[in-house]
Amino acid sequence: MTSTPQNYRALEKSIHTDLKDRMSYGKYLHLEDVLTAQHCQSDQHDEMLFIVIHQASELWLKLAGYEVETAIRNITDDDFRHAFKVIARVKLILAQLTQSWSVLSTMTPADYLKFRDSLGPASGFQSYCYRKLEFLLGNKNKKLVEVHRHDPEVHQELIRILNAPSLYDVVLRKLHVHGFDIDAKKLDRDFSLPYEPDDTVQAAWFKIYKNEDKYFELYELAEKLVDIEDAFQNWRFKHMYTVQRIIGNRRGTGGSSGVPFLKKALDTSFFPELFAIRTEL
Repeated sequence: MTSTPQNYRALEKSIHTDLKDRMSYGKYLHLEDVLTAQHCQSDQHDEMLFIVIHQASELWLKLAGYEVETAIRNITDDDFRHAFKVIARVKLILAQLTQSWSVLSTMTPADYLKFRDSLGPASGFQSYCYRKLEFLLGNKNKKLVEVHRHDPEVHQELIRILNAPSLYDVVLRKLHVHGFDIDAKKLDRDFSLPYEPDDTVQAAWFKIYKNEDKYFELYELAEKLVDIEDAFQNWRFKHMYTVQRIIGNRRGTGGSSGVPFLKKALDTSFFPELFAIRTEL
């Protein structure tokens, strides 16, 4: 009698093996398209790593944008419970994105320079999904949309998001609805312009933090926003540091100054009053 090898796992009879003309895993996920979308421009080994990391990042960024748009609708509709859920998910997505830089860091400067010229002017600065996410969170800049003018559909979508209220704009309107005295100029403004800190907004958050039991949902919402910014800043820092590790102070392929340009983003806050009140408290 032949014994079953210890490391052998028998195929259960109930497992579907005849998938002809039926929905399969590959069909559902369109893996034929996804797994054949890696087209190296050189014969260098590490270019595959570079492509896969960035393609995977674009998918995570797409999901993050999808969830933030959902949170905006939820908050508008007073559905705070679901908003908390999707915002918590965005935090974890950003953590996943941050971890991906560690994988990319296994590529040395010498490895990257062997195929860097193949990128031409292509750069992560041109990422539609990243730009959309930043706009949704409130970091608006009209000039950045010009980078996407070559793609009319993407260009129009970014203009739409640029001119729409961001997540923070919607939250401030909700503070007003709940009786907080928010300056009217913050509630009805040109949403395509960068958000500027406001004393009435800071006073509202201060009151909420000093009375967290009374305003628990708004207090919890504030902390969820801080979670997003915390995670986003970690991603920004790891991005900057990875670029510095690999190319030093070379200019970016997209024409930016590279590391100095990325460092400036670390000074940008989506929700400035939520950090300012830490000092007051």
